[in-house]
Amino acid sequence: MAPKITRSSGNVFKDLGFSASEAAHLRVRADLMIQLHWIIQSRGLKQAEAARLLHVSQPRVSDLMKGKIELFSVDTLIDMLAQAGFKVKLAFTRSSHRKVA
Repeated sequence: MAPKITRSSGNVFKDLGFSASEAAHLRVRADLMIQLHWIIQSRGLKQAEAARLLHVSQPRVSDLMKGKIELFSVDTLIDMLAQAGFKVKLAFTRSSHRKVA
């Protein structure tokens, strides 16, 4: 028997059963963490070097690189990106399933 395939909603956290609100928050944090991970890897930084760049401890960088999303707030991640020389810009799109009067 073929496995059942379900189309993604576009947000893995929503697909995993998180509420729409929590899924949105988790996706933003995940996107910011992915960007930081990419910056560290693309610059070839060791964790201690990344810690100095981001003005955090080496264990904090380790948590970031391991994807421990529950340990990071959006504010913290934006601060770390700023320390790395990046600005964060937000883009807003209307949800397709909500009707606005």
